[in-house]
Amino acid sequence: MTSDAHARFGSIGIWSSALHPTDPGRRGEVDDAVAELDELGYGTIWIGGSPSVDQAAQVVGATRRITVATGILSIWQHRAADVADRFERIEKSHPGQFVLGLGVSHDALAPQYARPYSAMVSYLDALDAAAHPVPAERRVLAALGPKMLKLSAGRAAGAHPYLVTAEHTAQARSALGPDALLAPELKVVLDPDLDRARTVARGTLAMYLQLPNYTDNLVRLGFDASDFTDGGSNRLLDALFALGGPETVRARVEEYRSAGADHVALQVLEGDRATDLPRDGWRTLASVFSLG
Repeated sequence: MTSDAHARFGSIGIWSSALHPTDPGRRGEVDDAVAELDELGYGTIWIGGSPSVDQAAQVVGATRRITVATGILSIWQHRAADVADRFERIEKSHPGQFVLGLGVSHDALAPQYARPYSAMVSYLDALDAAAHPVPAERRVLAALGPKMLKLSAGRAAGAHPYLVTAEHTAQARSALGPDALLAPELKVVLDPDLDRARTVARGTLAMYLQLPNYTDNLVRLGFDASDFTDGGSNRLLDALFALGGPETVRARVEEYRSAGADHVALQVLEGDRATDLPRDGWRTLASVFSLG
């Protein structure tokens, strides 16, 4: 991938599942928040929680220059031809600003889940064959294992791994090669009290530990069943989260970048992650990383 394509993402982004609200009355609040993220200097907004392209279009429309990506759109929920058509509509009004993040989701969340790798290949084929194809450099894949990572390098701009360690990032870089984008997500709890921070982290992690795609990947990284009980062991939390003050977050991001990440998508956790917009935390981290 070219350096210009890397530059589209910037080095630091924000990941949030609260950016596609189900309550229309919150649209103005979200628009104001994403406009501020743009002004703060972040490189990319990652809309979490399996958003649609239409929901992403609303975020794009509230911003000026920041890249907006789905993090991720489930291939089981949206026909490829419809996605390509809606991508083209965003491209006409906001050229170069939207990136399509795609993933196979999880067996427990998608009744039609089957042969995920083959399904992703077929979906990418359909995007290529659409009346208005989605260019490979404008899509990323939520890849964890070696096969999907290699597919990310060959058929997309790169990979957006979720719930991964710095060690996984190093392995992913090796699988992707030197040129593909590697943009892992990293959860952040901005609290210097480690016990309190771990309590917040466990409240979030417990849900993910019910999903085999994630636990299988963590087993490949050397964790075992004892790490998955009661919301996660301390060593698992410390490997998957940035827990502490702003400088701790800076150091953890540097671990991922040293391991091969081009971009780190920060998910700041406080309150209800599905609805709360942790704007104070976003402002703090923008200052820590001198983004403005």
